[in-house]
Amino acid sequence: MTTAPESLASQSFAPDPLAPESLVPADLAPAPLDREAGYALLADLAGPAAVSTLAGLDGLAPGFADWIVTALFGGTYQRPGLALRDRQVANLAALTALGGVEPQLADHVRNSLRIGMTREEITEVIVHLAPYVGVPKALAGLRVATATFAEAPQAQPTQRSQAVQTVETPQAASPAQDQDQGQDIAQGQDLQREAGA
Repeated sequence: MTTAPESLASQSFAPDPLAPESLVPADLAPAPLDREAGYALLADLAGPAAVSTLAGLDGLAPGFADWIVTALFGGTYQRPGLALRDRQVANLAALTALGGVEPQLADHVRNSLRIGMTREEITEVIVHLAPYVGVPKALAGLRVATATFAEAPQAQPTQRSQAVQTVETPQAASPAQDQDQGQDIAQGQDLQREAGA
């Protein structure tokens, strides 16, 4: 005679090692995400243009724009250890090294200007990368910076970003020096194209 199998409810199972409560170590520090701080920082960094960009992105991929702002600007940017200026230097370097992300690099050039970085500092970040990422990527980054400088000649640091900036910077170049530098970069690019570089 066959006996009925024991009910599943009465069987004892070993704890599931993949259960969510088993995956999070008890001593793991939570990652704080501050949505409001993220939107405030984005507004300070990118200004009003960010709103239309977010709306367009949300229309295409609902929720993605909010996730970016909350996780990036409300999370990563809120961590201690780096000043906002230092984060922008890292962004300029990473996007230049990555290549193929010209719109994002242009956004971060504008953001860097808004937090008080000079055109010379932004240019030097990109030039400094040439031996590490290659001359073509550095030149591509300089082209983006030059075009962005031409579009945003009067970018002024915001009051909040000036308070966040903790690193002393050398005296800013005059607008005429910045314009001359941009022309020099463009002329250098023209010469390289002519030489087949």
